[in-house]
Amino acid sequence: MARTKEFDPDAALQKALELFWERGYEATSMADLVEHLGIARASIYATFGGKHDLYLKAFERYLQTRDPRVVEVLSQPGPALPAVRALIEAYAEESLCDERRRGCMVVNAAVEVMSRDPQTARRIEASWDNLETALTSALTRARAQGEIPQDRDPRALARFLLVVMQGMRVLGRAHPDPARLRDATAQALAVLD
Repeated sequence: MARTKEFDPDAALQKALELFWERGYEATSMADLVEHLGIARASIYATFGGKHDLYLKAFERYLQTRDPRVVEVLSQPGPALPAVRALIEAYAEESLCDERRRGCMVVNAAVEVMSRDPQTARRIEASWDNLETALTSALTRARAQGEIPQDRDPRALARFLLVVMQGMRVLGRAHPDPARLRDATAQALAVLD
């Protein structure tokens, strides 16, 4: 007869997400996971696979909670430009207010493991593609509604904003200088005028 799990896999996955987000993949050992999750190593392997499998599952959970919110914000009916502006400002504010300095898990993963982990790289690229697509769609609507000039390329603007917003996350984690982030935000918003 199979034993029943003596822990909640969903709660354990959430704890793993928090630990990986805080420390990163490389700095999180299996011993750290055992201690933080409060479950035996064998149970981690049996439920999630190895450390890398658990990391990918935790990363997927992070993406499932973050990416849809951005798409939802940018796809609201009505004027599109205020939503784009609000998103840029939210990125800057979150970068400044990240007291634990965890940053964005997507950016953290890109900096730490993307170049040598194809599975993580695919997830990062998909997240960036989702953000770029949502921004492009919103900016296309903004152009059609006369919110931005007709000669603006929505896709090029979206790519520019993607790079700026991801850069804000890097600076927010490394050195959240309010003046630097506010100036960058102002310039990103000015491009939309």
